[in-house]
Amino acid sequence: MNLLDEKRPAPPSHPSPSARTTTALRDLGLGIRFAAAGGREGWTRTLLTAIGVGLGVTLLLLASSIPHMLDARSARSAARSVSDTSGIQPPASGTTVLRLDTSSDYRGQEIDGYLMRAEGANPVLPPGVGRFPAPGEMVVSPALRELLDSPDGELLRERLPYEITGTIDDAGLRAPNDLLYYAGSDTLTRDQGARRVSDYGRAGKSEPLQPVLVVLLVMVCVVLLIPVGIFIATAVRFGGDRRDRRLAALRLVGVDIRSARRIAAGEALFGSVLGLLAGAGFFLIARQFADLVEIRGIMAFPGDLVPAPWLAALVVVAVPLTAVLVTLGAMRSVVIEPLGVVRRGRERGRRLWWRLPVPLLGLGVLGLTGRVTETEPVEPYPIALGAVLVLVGLALLLPWLVEACVNRLRGGPVPWQLATRRLQLDSGAASRAVSGVTVAVAGAIALQMLFAATSADFERATGLDTSKAQFEASSVNITGENAAAAVAKLRATSGVEAVTGSVTVDASRPGDYGSDDVRPSTTLTIGTCDTLRELARIGACADGDTFVAHPTDQESAKWVDKTARKGGSVQVGETSGTAPLLWTLPADSPTVQVRPDQLGGEHEGIMATPGAMGTVTVRGAKFQALIRVDETVPDVAEYVRNTAARLDPGMELFAWEEIEQDRQYADIRTGLMVGATLVLLVIAASMLVSQLEQLRERRRLLSALAAFGTRRATLGWSVLWQTAVPVTLGLTVAVAGGLGLGWTLTWMISKSVADWWVFWPMLGAGGTLIMLVTLVSLPPLWRLMRQDGLRTE
Repeated sequence: MNLLDEKRPAPPSHPSPSARTTTALRDLGLGIRFAAAGGREGWTRTLLTAIGVGLGVTLLLLASSIPHMLDARSARSAARSVSDTSGIQPPASGTTVLRLDTSSDYRGQEIDGYLMRAEGANPVLPPGVGRFPAPGEMVVSPALRELLDSPDGELLRERLPYEITGTIDDAGLRAPNDLLYYAGSDTLTRDQGARRVSDYGRAGKSEPLQPVLVVLLVMVCVVLLIPVGIFIATAVRFGGDRRDRRLAALRLVGVDIRSARRIAAGEALFGSVLGLLAGAGFFLIARQFADLVEIRGIMAFPGDLVPAPWLAALVVVAVPLTAVLVTLGAMRSVVIEPLGVVRRGRERGRRLWWRLPVPLLGLGVLGLTGRVTETEPVEPYPIALGAVLVLVGLALLLPWLVEACVNRLRGGPVPWQLATRRLQLDSGAASRAVSGVTVAVAGAIALQMLFAATSADFERATGLDTSKAQFEASSVNITGENAAAAVAKLRATSGVEAVTGSVTVDASRPGDYGSDDVRPSTTLTIGTCDTLRELARIGACADGDTFVAHPTDQESAKWVDKTARKGGSVQVGETSGTAPLLWTLPADSPTVQVRPDQLGGEHEGIMATPGAMGTVTVRGAKFQALIRVDETVPDVAEYVRNTAARLDPGMELFAWEEIEQDRQYADIRTGLMVGATLVLLVIAASMLVSQLEQLRERRRLLSALAAFGTRRATLGWSVLWQTAVPVTLGLTVAVAGGLGLGWTLTWMISKSVADWWVFWPMLGAGGTLIMLVTLVSLPPLWRLMRQDGLRTE
């Protein structure tokens, strides 16, 4: 029989898709069993991974809660707002309320307050207020009640002489630390500056962000979140060496390389899912204490911290997926053989050719995005993509740079040799530990360059000379006859050095003027002789005298004379709804030259002492005063505010500042500070976990060195050098990358770099953070240096 005719055996058939799926699920399940039931070593490794991932997930969930928190704050703020009633006000009814804004500041804190009088039996109530306050009573927020009851609120209690009869509920507060009160009155009128309110919840539309502010906001989000993602990717690689040795043992019993990788993916998947649960638990615990923690003046109600559903779903999907991809990517550089583990990466070294293009590509994306203009909307996604590529590229460059540098280190003291040798054997773990700090510092440098370049646009010089006056007061309730008494009381206030106060009112020439004619008008200033001498060059003066003050411009002086006709009538004050008030300017009124005031302005027009006006009531008159104080007197500002409140609860008191900052710009900067504080805390905690994991991996080695008589100080210094070398290189990369990213962003907004040395504070913060983590890790190092660590089973 011909052997060729014999029936050949059929080739092995490929497993069916269902069989392959079953095998893959079995391998993943085996990896999960190793992570969950791997004994003390396995649980320790899994717990460290879960804590590292959990800290990152906590911050991601907090970040995903920001949109809901801002929306809730805005909704409550809008609910207690009223429409602008400066024009036509609603008619009086049984539900309307007269309301006067009496807000002020107290030791740097903003106190929102309103004096109210009901015009009917059923007045509308502000949100969170259960009963309308009676005259002499007030309802306050919990934070304000706590402040008033504390010793620090003694001066504020003098300013708010009302009986507390209720507390404002959360529905009427923007945040738990909101300082707000509503006080009742039975004498408040519209002539005192009060406005009629018919309902609440009519806030105006918010202004859209300027294009430059959009760039700042995008960069803040990227800079704060990218380090968190890097730390999560670092945490899932905890215990990589032990995992590789365990997989080598599995290869010895016949597991192929694909199954080994799936088992490793199962371990990473279990650790990341456990980290998700831990992060959710951390978030729920932190959420309960949100109203007790204040970071740079920002607080939130626990109910406001609700993650956006789609963002929370993205975190739930992205974290396990990232864990699996990072694990599989790390195993590409490792050959797992049945009799050991051979690292290919150590033989050929890390390659630069694919790492360097990533940050360069990011800079290219930003460059192709083009310049940001004030007239065109900004596309945030290309800016975010470019910034992410730059920062992630810096994290990719760091391991190559560390390996290239430490391979050239030779000699030195024993601690230095121990540190460099350890880094030469495995620099990846050390690089990963500081990569998050590198990215955070680089992003912070770029943001600081961006803020420095744009500060001139959002921080306007007011031109106020704070050496001449520190406060400006104005009131519509202080008339000419008691203005002198108000000035005297302000001057008698503790710490006040000088007060210049006067009453001003519009004055015009009486007569009928057509629509095309312009009525000649000027200003009537009422004040004591001392006050008028500060505004004009006046010689002899007595109560009852009047003057005509000419400005330096001759054309303006002629216009003043058209109204201020000596011996003629002058129409004074508001005339809407009432007969005009006519007052005769004495014929013997001398003409004087104005003198610039503290603001550099000129008070031209008619000047009169209180006796010249008699007892007439002038509608529309406004009291104004400039106040100079001795700033060395403690709480001098609060003394001035208390006096102003006693004179008129509705008196507006402005503190002079040389620099005025845009509110939206300030909010973004405050948000950056709050986010940076949280990120630094998470970075510190994650680095500590990473350091402990590295020490645990080297426990047997440390025990062997201790058994051979190595001193603790030697090992302590070696740990310090192992941290210092990657940190130095990481901060170098951060400075270079941060300056490059910052320059590109300033070019995009058509600005020039204002300060190339902004990186020094960030370098100090990053270096200090890492040194603190290293010092905290020394006690665990001493505990691991025990000879019983050589025991094995």
